[in-house]
Amino acid sequence: MSIVRRRSAVAVAAASLVVGVLVGCSSTPAAPTTDNGASGTGKLTIGIADDEPGVSAKSGSTYAGFDIETAQYVAGKLGVPSANITWKPVDPAERISALQSGAVDLVIATFSITDERKKEVSFAGPYFVAHQDLLIRRNDVAITGPETLDGRILCAASGTTSADYVKAHYAGKITLRQVPTFSECVRNLANGDVDAVSTDDLILAGYAAEPEYKGVLKVVGKGFTDERYGVGVKLGDTAMVDKVNAALKEYISSGAWKTALEKTVGPSGYDIPSPPTVGG
Repeated sequence: MSIVRRRSAVAVAAASLVVGVLVGCSSTPAAPTTDNGASGTGKLTIGIADDEPGVSAKSGSTYAGFDIETAQYVAGKLGVPSANITWKPVDPAERISALQSGAVDLVIATFSITDERKKEVSFAGPYFVAHQDLLIRRNDVAITGPETLDGRILCAASGTTSADYVKAHYAGKITLRQVPTFSECVRNLANGDVDAVSTDDLILAGYAAEPEYKGVLKVVGKGFTDERYGVGVKLGDTAMVDKVNAALKEYISSGAWKTALEKTVGPSGYDIPSPPTVGG
């Protein structure tokens, strides 16, 4: 064999080896592409509630509910697959500090947008508008709204707009008992230790539909505030706010928003409203 022919053969063999290596590599799953704007690692830690049936609650080894569906959709649009989400339960009073400390990248936990909170965290959204209401025992006909709570014991979770509203508008007329979570409030109500629980109608409907409370508790059904749920972001992170807003707009326009609500809170009989204007 001539030198030229030997060199050609070597070149062909080398090329075949390279192709073989490339083909072998192509069978390895590619790492998920990311654009999460949080840490650049393709992962997100999201602060959530873990005791709001239909909205955000522990389900086996993971979590389920409308807020969880919303979080998964947003994360996906940021390039983060569900497997790369770390769910971090936070009590209502801890949501702001969790963002400020960097313990979470986002908070999606029935987190109402208010001017006071905007001084400490940024918000994307809103992605839902709920209304503060009352949960009472089913046989109670005396409580028909907040104006009929004189002399009664009302329970609300600490660090929520529900507690703030009651203190601001009914101070001195109602005994307000604050506890860390609404699930504790609901247990106290069922046990007869308090007369009513106040928070958003979306959350209350989920509790009323739970097997242990069905036929025992009921929602009054006269909302008296607007609660605009936002996605909490670290203060000043406008890039993340813009990305989440874009994701939320697609969530609504695609129909996934309505589908998520029908799947999670629809079974409670909750009347699903029209979607809000994101960024409005």
